[in-house]
Formats: sequence, structure tokens, C-alpha cells
Amino acid sequence: MKDKKIRNSGIGLVSILTLISIVLKLTNNINWSWIWVLSPIWISAILITIPFIIIMIAGRIKKGKW
Repeated sequence: MKDKKIRNSGIGLVSILTLISIVLKLTNNINWSWIWVLSPIWISAILITIPFIIIMIAGRIKKGKW
């Protein structure tokens, strides 16, 4: 039996929100600063980074290296 590989090559929610907010900013429909226009990118990066840091710290505490 052949192994089937499933690939998810679609555009994600963060990308859609970022593109929408960039288009709205460039067409002057919103008057946000660029930090908020690009916020879906940095908010998702923070939400991924925080659990990683917590896991790394917990692992060091468990090994007694903290």
C-alpha cells in the first residue's frame, strides 16, 4: 500500500489577516500605524515563542540545570 502524504499548501489565517490589513492601509481605508498593520505576524510569533520558552525552562528545571 502506498503511503499518502498530505500537504497543506494553502494560505493561513495570519497571512490573510496581514494581507487584508496591508491592503486597507495602502488604500487609506484605515489609519493605523504599521506596527498594528503587521500585528498578526508578530502576535502569532509571540504565541509560538512563549510556549517554547516555557518548555525549555521547564526542561532545564527538571534536569536541575537552572
